[in-house]
Amino acid sequence: MKKFLLGTAAVFALGTVSAVAADLPARTYTKAPAYVAPVYNWTGFYIGAHVGGAFNGSDSFTTNNLGVVGAQKDGSFIGGGQIGADYQFAPNWLVGIEGQISGLSDTRRTFTDTASGSTLRDRSDWLASVTGRLGYTWGPGLIYVKGGVAFRDDNGLRGNGTFLPGVTDRDDTGYTVGGGLEYMFAPAWSAKIEYQYYNFGTTTAVTPVATLSYKDDMHTVKAGINYHFNWGGPVVAKY
Repeated sequence: MKKFLLGTAAVFALGTVSAVAADLPARTYTKAPAYVAPVYNWTGFYIGAHVGGAFNGSDSFTTNNLGVVGAQKDGSFIGGGQIGADYQFAPNWLVGIEGQISGLSDTRRTFTDTASGSTLRDRSDWLASVTGRLGYTWGPGLIYVKGGVAFRDDNGLRGNGTFLPGVTDRDDTGYTVGGGLEYMFAPAWSAKIEYQYYNFGTTTAVTPVATLSYKDDMHTVKAGINYHFNWGGPVVAKY
């Protein structure tokens, strides 16, 4: 009798478990989302600012008076702004145009007549350029080269004493080349580091005490930041 009761209870328990299991909802499986990779598009306008250093190029000069000696500042602070536009014409290539102007704290060449102590100085207070650039991008990164026309102020050579009166042949327009690396670190914002070389040919001064000439060029290194107006964030591509 006991065996009969135990068997009946076991059958009843199994039936109950089966009924409960049949009432449970079917297990659901969630498919993992597809990988989403951002595709950066650099096309658009931008404006920014920069700071850095400027260094005179060649320190040699020629003169017909060995009593005239020359010296130049080792470097000066440079700061200014830029505005430009880029067009990304292929997945990894872009072309652009940029206008830039920079103020110089103190960049100067000085020539001294040792017999009289008179001085002749060449100083530039600002530099500007209009350049085209060609860049290669990979996601938020951009490496580029640039080149174009360069401008500077027309202070020219200014002398005193035995250097007066004098006639100066000094170009205020030249050429510039350079390159840099730029990185999009936040939506619409990028930071860059850039080298730019300026060349204004040869400057010649004819004065009563001496005739002298020198190569007039300058090297600059700048760090900057740009805001991209019509950059709406990365375009999302699904794979």
